[in-house]
Amino acid sequence: MLILLFLPHTILLCIVSSYTTKTYYHQKHFTFHQHHLKTTKKWNDNMKRIEKNELFDNIKKESITKMMMSSSSDNESSSISLANNNPYQPSTIPKQKKKVLKPFSRYLEIECWKRQELRALQPVLQAVSDACKQINRIVQRAQTDDLYGAAAAVSSSGGGADVEVDENGNIIIETNIQGEVQQKLDVVCNTFMMRALCGSSSKVIMAIASEEEDVVRSCCDVMGNPELTTKGGDYVAVFDPIDGSKNIDASLPVGTIFGIYKTQPGTSSNDNKANENDAFLQKGDQMVAAGYCLYSATTVLVLTLGSGVDGFTLDPDKGTFLHTHQDLRIPASGTIYSFNEANFHDYNEPVQRYLNALKSGLTSSVGKRSTARYLGSLVADVHNILINGGIFGYPATYANPDGKLRLLYEGCPMAMIMEQAGGAASTGYGRILDIMPHQIHQRIPTFLGSIENVYELDQFFEYYGDDNNTDSNTKDNHEDKEWMSYYHS
Repeated sequence: MLILLFLPHTILLCIVSSYTTKTYYHQKHFTFHQHHLKTTKKWNDNMKRIEKNELFDNIKKESITKMMMSSSSDNESSSISLANNNPYQPSTIPKQKKKVLKPFSRYLEIECWKRQELRALQPVLQAVSDACKQINRIVQRAQTDDLYGAAAAVSSSGGGADVEVDENGNIIIETNIQGEVQQKLDVVCNTFMMRALCGSSSKVIMAIASEEEDVVRSCCDVMGNPELTTKGGDYVAVFDPIDGSKNIDASLPVGTIFGIYKTQPGTSSNDNKANENDAFLQKGDQMVAAGYCLYSATTVLVLTLGSGVDGFTLDPDKGTFLHTHQDLRIPASGTIYSFNEANFHDYNEPVQRYLNALKSGLTSSVGKRSTARYLGSLVADVHNILINGGIFGYPATYANPDGKLRLLYEGCPMAMIMEQAGGAASTGYGRILDIMPHQIHQRIPTFLGSIENVYELDQFFEYYGDDNNTDSNTKDNHEDKEWMSYYHS
């Protein structure tokens, strides 16, 4: 009876439980289905975005490729590269436009056409520019080609070239006539310049005088051709093949200096060596051409033919000198002074007073404190002064009362360039170009630069100079002060 009594309730409970379970699982399945639909939709949306971005990337890549193809076909100067295949970071490298500049050869043609008396020098000056290119390459390769250091003396006895040694077996170091140690580059560059001046034409240069040579050498001797006659040459040339060659060990600027004189009547005899020397003993104002080549961050050739100064820069791509500096003019005054102040206490009183005035700003030519710049290379220091204005000085010292710079190879060529550019050149007692040399290796005190700076220095010499400590060779050539009016006329 009890079983029958509870049976309907049990059946009813089972029915309710079954319905509840079905409802729960149905809702659970419906919720899972909805979540699956949402996830699928989100995934589809993401895929659409990715496809869209890839399509955009492809379009952009195609457009960039077309740009590259069109630029190369039109010889345009921009090249676009994709770093790591990233189209969003193109690097553009614009092509550098070249200036339209006249080459050195064309400049020579025009100048020698305008001045027919210089026509014979055209091949010589062209050969000098070619020698400067060769020296420039040698200077750049000095370290890799083992051209640093002092040159060993070479003996040609016995039919060969052998290095000379002393009695202890030590290699003898080569020195020039001034007792200075010759560097390897001095010897190599000296050969380049001699062959350029003598080999360019057989009837132009009679003889050459080099700082590295003890005596004057005729061109027939230089070229080893006895058929060449010195009688046919109307000019003589002087040069310093490498000025400041010790700077090369430290990768500092160096340079080449040269000058050309017209031979005087009676000095071109092939049989008289004394007459050959006399051909070089001329005042600097008789020079017909002078120049220098600076080997530095750029290679610059500066030249004067007696009617202004022009500068040419070596184009490393074309290998030619281009006319980059037309009618160079030095500023009338400048704030740069280039002296070796390590020798300050060895200078005479006028130079010491002048340097103190420059450093204190009491000079009338500048009016403010000056700036010191000294590289130890005449060409580099003078070029800096020529461009920016100021004064370069290599005064006499107690150890070198005649100075150290050579009159023929350094003083006169640089003085001519400086004066043609509107500057001045003095020994402290007079104009350098007025000095009559007594020997080919004569030395002088040298001051080069802006006209106001050099004039003021000479005023210090006039008021504070000691006649007893004056170089006799220098002062004998400047007994009067009329040369001052030359600069201020």
